[in-house]
Amino acid sequence: MAKQAKGNGNAAEDELVTMARGLAEIVAAHNLSELIVDTKETTLTIRRGGAVPMTVAMPAAMQMPMMHAPAPAAHAPAAPSAAPAAPAAAPADDKSHVVTSPFVGTFYRKPNPDSPNYVSMGEKVDKGQVLCIVEAMKLMNEIEADVAGTITAILVEDGSPVEYGQPLFKIA
Repeated sequence: MAKQAKGNGNAAEDELVTMARGLAEIVAAHNLSELIVDTKETTLTIRRGGAVPMTVAMPAAMQMPMMHAPAPAAHAPAAPSAAPAAPAAAPADDKSHVVTSPFVGTFYRKPNPDSPNYVSMGEKVDKGQVLCIVEAMKLMNEIEADVAGTITAILVEDGSPVEYGQPLFKIA
């Protein structure tokens, strides 16, 4: 097959672009909202709908994406003071990587009630380190860090329900 990707002729980059195009076709053909491929060398996320790409740690065995209701559209605020709160939080996201839930389920910070939490605020984590568990349909799915860094925020309370794509941790 002839290499058709733009670039400086790097075969690895050309293969990555070709793989991304093929995966995008699969996402479109099967009407998926998101497809993630995670290898030793790279993590590739293909998302439909013009969303900004964000890497999500996946367990070793990939599961079919669960269908979910789209996030409700922003409504007119009931009180004028409620509107500025959301934009004020946005700049903090620019410097941190956000780990999101790949499933609808229940968030747990530790493997069982008698164990310590997987991670704590300010703790340094490595790529692939388990951060938490999301229980979905009686399956305990370990959520791993997809980047190395320091935990700057834990965004969900232990035992709370989480939605697909909901932010769980921030890593700087």
